[in-house]
Amino acid sequence: MRTRFIAAGAALLALLTSVLAMTQSAQAATGLHVSGTKILEANGNQFIMRGTSHAHTWFPSQTSSFANIKSLGANTVRVVLSGGRWTANAASDVANVIALCKQNRLICVLENHDTTGYGEQSGAYTLDQAVDYWVGLKSVLTGQENYVVINIGNEPYGNNSPSAWTSATKSAIGRMRAAGFQHLLMVDAPNWGQDWQFVMRDNAASVFDSDPQKNTVFSIHMYGVFDTAAEVTGYLQAFQTAGLPLVIGEFGNMHSDGDPDEDTIMSQAQSRGVGYLGWSWSGNGGGVEYLDQVTNFNVSQLTSWGQRLFNGANGVKSTAKEATIYSGQPPVSPSPSPSASPSASPSRSPSPSPSPGGAKGCAATYTVTNQWGGGFQGEVTVKAGSSAVSGWTVTWTYANGQAITQVWNATVTSNGSSITARNVSYNGGLGAGASTSFGFLGSWNGANGVPAVSCAAS
Repeated sequence: MRTRFIAAGAALLALLTSVLAMTQSAQAATGLHVSGTKILEANGNQFIMRGTSHAHTWFPSQTSSFANIKSLGANTVRVVLSGGRWTANAASDVANVIALCKQNRLICVLENHDTTGYGEQSGAYTLDQAVDYWVGLKSVLTGQENYVVINIGNEPYGNNSPSAWTSATKSAIGRMRAAGFQHLLMVDAPNWGQDWQFVMRDNAASVFDSDPQKNTVFSIHMYGVFDTAAEVTGYLQAFQTAGLPLVIGEFGNMHSDGDPDEDTIMSQAQSRGVGYLGWSWSGNGGGVEYLDQVTNFNVSQLTSWGQRLFNGANGVKSTAKEATIYSGQPPVSPSPSPSASPSASPSRSPSPSPSPGGAKGCAATYTVTNQWGGGFQGEVTVKAGSSAVSGWTVTWTYANGQAITQVWNATVTSNGSSITARNVSYNGGLGAGASTSFGFLGSWNGANGVPAVSCAAS
C-alpha cells in the first residue's frame, strides 16, 4: 500500500457463467495449494490467512515485529520486499525473513513492492522485472512451499491501462512456473489493488487457467472503493460463485480515498472462510500514518486500528488458526519433494538414520534446503517408529566446520562440532509413524557436507 487515488465506477456485468465450468484440478502440490475457493496445506487441512503486513524493506532492523505480530494471534505475515526500487533485499536477508516466520510459527507471504502503481507512479517496476527478482531468490525459496506464499507484485497497475494486467499477470505466472517454482502464487489486482474496473474479477478464470499448476490465489485490496457492505459482499460473492480462490490482501479502517467498511470486510471474510491481512504493522508515512496498528513498532502501544484488527469482532485473535505444519501432524499422504534447481547444491541429498521400528523408536533425515555464499538453511525431519513417542533427541557431528546460528521448532546445543537437537513442548509427542520437522540457519566455509544423524526417542 502506497498512495491511493479516489476511484469510482458503476458495477459491470456479473462474471460470465462459463467460468462455472472451470473444474481443472491442480497437479500434486508440494505445500500450500488451492482447491476450489480454499487454500489447503499439503496435508489437506484448510488454511485461512489472518494477520497483517510488515514493511520489512524499509525497516529491516525491526525483526522483533515477527514475534510481536504472532503474540497478537496472527497466523500469517505479509512481508514487504524490494528488488531494487528501494534498497534491495538480498537472498541472505530473505532467508532470514523466512526463518523468522518459521521460528514464530507464521505463514510467510513474501511480496515484491517494486511494481506498486505501474503505469501511473514514477519508478514502478513491471511484473516481468518482479519475476526476475524472484528467480534470483530461487535458492532460498525452493523447499519452502509449506511455509511461503509468493505475492508476485504489489498493486502492479495503477489506474492507467489496467487492462494490460491480464496478459502481464499470465506471463508472470508462466515465467514463475517455467523457472521451477511450485509455491502457491498470489496475484494482486490493478487499480492500486482495488480493481474498481473489475479487470481482475472478470479475467480471473482465464488467469487461473494459465497456471499449469492451478495454484494461484487472487488478492483484492479493500480501501475507499469498498466503503459499503454491498460492494464488499458483491466482490467476495463473485469469486465464490466462480469457484475461484480469493484473499483480502490488504485493507484498513480508513483511507484518504474513502472510508472502508472494515466491519463488513472482517465479518464477511469470517463467514465465507476468506483470508484477510490488514495494512500495516507500523511505519506508515505520507499522510496515512493512521494505518499503523502499533505506534513505533511497540506491541504494547496498539492504535485504534490495531485494536480493531487484532482484538475486535471477527478479529485476528478470535478467528486465526495456526497452520498445522507447525503442529507436527503428519500429512494425509506423502507430498512429492520439489525438483532440485540446476544450481542446487549436491548436499541437498538427504542423509537418513536407520529405519524406524521397535518400541519408542525414531528416525531423522537431514537436508540442506537452501545454500548461499557462507550460509545455508537446513531442515531435519523426525519420524516416530511403530510406537508413539513423547519426546525425541537428534544428534550429529559436523565434519566441515559448519556452525548453527539460528534454530526454530527445536532446542539445539553444541559441543564443538557435535550438535544435539531436542523437541520443544509442542512437537515432542508423535503418534506411531507420525513426523515433525525443525529448521535452522548455519554458516559454512569451504564445504557443506551432509552429516550422518541419529535419533533417540522416549
